[in-house]
Amino acid sequence: MTSDLGDMAAASAGSNLDDEHDPEGATVAFERQQLAALLARAEQQLVEVAAALVRLADGTYGRCEHCGRLIADARLEALPAARICIICADAARSTPR
Repeated sequence: MTSDLGDMAAASAGSNLDDEHDPEGATVAFERQQLAALLARAEQQLVEVAAALVRLADGTYGRCEHCGRLIADARLEALPAARICIICADAARSTPR
């Protein structure tokens, strides 16, 4: 994806396309932003997996970082890099920022 994003930027760098008014579909800018968002999410997932591997190695994998309770197997199956239990996740979502 990093290579694709770089290729896309390079291909459009010298172009004077008016893709903002192209009735044929998505703009180059939109596609570039979409690819950048996918890349950022993939990079974040790699960070989360690396952190989960550290927790696995030090014996804390599967324990909530907030309350210390065990994280349910179903949650770990759905989100293997989960750091917090569903109770703490729900509380964090319902707390105003």
